[in-house]
Amino acid sequence: MLDPRGPRFAAWVTTVVFVVVLVLAFVSPLAAAIVAGVQTVVFAIGAFAGPKHGPYGLVYRYAIAPRRGRPSELEPVAPVRFAQAVGLVFGVLATVGFGTGVVALGVIAAALALVAAFLNAAFGLCLGCEVYLLYRRATHRPLAARVHPSTP
Repeated sequence: MLDPRGPRFAAWVTTVVFVVVLVLAFVSPLAAAIVAGVQTVVFAIGAFAGPKHGPYGLVYRYAIAPRRGRPSELEPVAPVRFAQAVGLVFGVLATVGFGTGVVALGVIAAALALVAAFLNAAFGLCLGCEVYLLYRRATHRPLAARVHPSTP
């Protein structure tokens, strides 16, 4: 189970990163490709190792969470990992687009990733998580969205 504030923190950082990527796209597509590539690696770590082990998750867990207290609820990790995998796809598309000179592909992929990250950061709406939960419901394998942590 996962503190839902961690992925929201990561979404804020990701939002800033993709704003930087889109600004760089008009200045230097190669620089945009490099920054998008770094974010893609962050997505890959989150998708394969889990969001707690990604760079933004580690910053949240060790620098921010201890100052915020216990969360009021926890959420399953699987939807967040799926969302990171979706982000990985968009990150790869953005990186390849900027890196190969197909700037339109890079801009579209980065813009879509930016919108998804911003919706999660600002409103707690994780599009990748929702797609994952819809898939689970469609295959008759529902998953609890959130649970309350046990109190000591």
